Amino acid sequence: MDTQRRRCISALGFAAVAPLLAATATPSRAAAGSRVALVIGNANYKVGALKNPVNDAKAVATSLRGLGFEVTHRENASLREMIEAFQQFSMQSKSADVRVVYYAGHGVQLNGRNYLLPVDTEIRAEDEMPNKSADLNEFLDRLGGIKQGINVVILDACRNNPFSGSVIVGPDGRRLKFRGMTPNGLAPVEAPLGSMIAFSTAPGGVALDNPEEKNSLYTKHLLEHMSAPGLPVELLFKRVRLAVAKETGRVQVPWESSSLTGDFCFRTVAGGACSSVR
Repeated sequence: MDTQRRRCISALGFAAVAPLLAATATPSRAAAGSRVALVIGNANYKVGALKNPVNDAKAVATSLRGLGFEVTHRENASLREMIEAFQQFSMQSKSADVRVVYYAGHGVQLNGRNYLLPVDTEIRAEDEMPNKSADLNEFLDRLGGIKQGINVVILDACRNNPFSGSVIVGPDGRRLKFRGMTPNGLAPVEAPLGSMIAFSTAPGGVALDNPEEKNSLYTKHLLEHMSAPGLPVELLFKRVRLAVAKETGRVQVPWESSSLTGDFCFRTVAGGACSSVR
């Protein structure tokens, strides 16, 4: 597969929609010092429908707004809507101090690249993946090119490959339905400078959709810790990892890649700082 075909910005990607966006929208850029977020939850897939991503996205968007973020929220996004949201967010948030991206839904890897699946995807062969899904690596490259501020990208997106129909048996013997063109999970990604990428499970692993509860296991624990006053983001995700691993008997173990160069917490303490307690 050549470089052009491997990039999501080909026929239906970033480059293709840019002229359309310019003709239909006048973006308002984030002010310096602001905290902005893009939240997407995809559940109503034609193949491999999921229960919780829309609930997850709604809960995360609400929490982030309460923490002072200006939030763009999308549910059950088509490919065009996903590409447009990613493009506009990377363009409009260049002056922000903090950029947070949260995605819940299906994600797969192909030849070492990660793709987030829109709900209207109809992929019948591997070589269709780059043109019918959103290239996560391309989006991370665009965020990494922004010199101002920090990026926190949260991916509750390693549900099982929806085209494989695979099932995993949990520690209690139950057959578990998972969310993650390898059999499972996303490929490892090196976070660009000034960024943290948080995965709901380790590279190549799978993440529970958790159909018996309102939210996925990962997002449930993320929400529990996100509003803790002064909690550094590194410690937040450590607590989430421990909680998810314990609840699943280590079937699911969250993972992060970080190149952050400064401190960040979702809820600051007096003076706008994070706690130094580890």
